[in-house]
Amino acid sequence: MLSPRLLGARVSGTHGCLLVSAVNGYALDDGLRGTLASRCAAFERLPFVANAALTRAAVAITLLDREDAPGEAAFLLTGRAPRLRAHGGQWALPGGRVDAGETPTAAALRELAEEIGLSLPDDDVLGTLDDYPTRSGCLITPVVVWAGRRGRLTPGPQEVASLHRIPLADIAGADAVDFIAIPESARPVVRVRMNGHLVHAPTAAIIYQFRELLAGRTTRVADLEQPVFAWR
Repeated sequence: MLSPRLLGARVSGTHGCLLVSAVNGYALDDGLRGTLASRCAAFERLPFVANAALTRAAVAITLLDREDAPGEAAFLLTGRAPRLRAHGGQWALPGGRVDAGETPTAAALRELAEEIGLSLPDDDVLGTLDDYPTRSGCLITPVVVWAGRRGRLTPGPQEVASLHRIPLADIAGADAVDFIAIPESARPVVRVRMNGHLVHAPTAAIIYQFRELLAGRTTRVADLEQPVFAWR
């Protein structure tokens, strides 16, 4: 599922008005929150016209501080429990199925509370990104959420085997993302280096679009492929 690989050094440079520091990364402050909120508001989200075969789902791109470097911005990545029936043992953003009568935003917040014990109000939602259809039959809506400074979180062991805070600076570098070809599809497979591994779509596609938003760019990802192991 995952190819072990060391993360590269952080890259110094500017992306829009945000500075990526080789030492401090992105500061978790009001400036970052305001910039992301503005970019989410300006983002022209593309909803996907779902057919009846696709199950609606939502995931949270949750911004908070690093445990080992308080004040530096990171996002949450989970390792799914191996015994889960769907995509057990894979890397994922917190999230799950959208219940009947529920919005994707409400589903993402509910799943954050259920999976890792993090309860956040609607005011902490910064925006949503493009819907992403998966080969396994889901239509995922990514929800960008600001959690701010948080201490120890309590993941539910039934769903979450491990919980990681990935520094934003780790996905900002030019070498953080690559694309490969597979014989089963004409579409490129996207991969993002996170937490010492190569993480694939769907999670990688969503993080890639967020990375582009962080850099002040609009990049569509619905046509990016997933590896064959994620098709089921």
